[in-house]
Amino acid sequence: MKAPDPKRDPKSLPILLRKLKLPSFVSHYADMAKKAQSEGWTFEEFLAHLVELEITERDHRRKDRNRKRSGLPHDKTLGTLDMKRLPRKVQTQLPALCRGDFAEGAENVLAFGLPGRGKTHLVAAIGHELVARGYRVLFQPAFSLVQMLLRAKKDLLLERQLRRLEAFDVVILDDMGYIQQSREEMEVLFTFLSERYERRSVVVTSNLVFSEWDKIFKDPMTTAAAIDRVVHHATILELTGPSIRAQEAQERNKDLDLGDKKPPEENDDPDKPGDPKPKGPKPKDPKPKE
Repeated sequence: MKAPDPKRDPKSLPILLRKLKLPSFVSHYADMAKKAQSEGWTFEEFLAHLVELEITERDHRRKDRNRKRSGLPHDKTLGTLDMKRLPRKVQTQLPALCRGDFAEGAENVLAFGLPGRGKTHLVAAIGHELVARGYRVLFQPAFSLVQMLLRAKKDLLLERQLRRLEAFDVVILDDMGYIQQSREEMEVLFTFLSERYERRSVVVTSNLVFSEWDKIFKDPMTTAAAIDRVVHHATILELTGPSIRAQEAQERNKDLDLGDKKPPEENDDPDKPGDPKPKGPKPKDPKPKE
């Protein structure tokens, strides 16, 4: 092993650190060196601080990349979720789901409810929390994922595409109930669910209860097999109550109605709109001519 050159120019250090792919070292080593000198750190302490900083910032960059690649809606987070509108049982289930307990065990989450009940916002918020904890998450409408798998199958690349999806700890399939699939589409969806079973987690939202899943998988045998794989080791979220979208629309319309109201103008007849009541005494009726 060649001994390091003791006369190497210190100005070459940033170049060497970049070669080692240590961007946080490059950004902070000068300031940390001054701090180390003023506080009397040993060389090992100085190096340990830089390594901790590199690991922390690398973790932040990785989470940022995962969030950008996740496809999660930016506005549907836990901070924008109205917890009061969720059923009480769902409120109690939410903390464990956000911690990622189900993802650790390759378990599934199924969110059922009629349109407008907040299923998409709920599972997207869970997805954002998982990304913040270091999990890799993919959010995709069910029809979009099915079409992607179908194209891969036609190109003889289905196995490769399934391996790519396996890199995600959690795949969120949104609005599975809206799919009315052909047999080919049903087959690739079933293959995807089978490949994920007990290996990686799937989160599904649907407006169809299990008894109606034959609309998706076409025949009873495939429907039963799909339900069996999805339900085994699953947490079920039932979103009941009125439509959140309808409630929000009513509140917006109510605010608009209040904003449009104006105070009534004064007139001679309070029950009839007209010119404002004139100021001063009321003129007397003219005397009839004799």
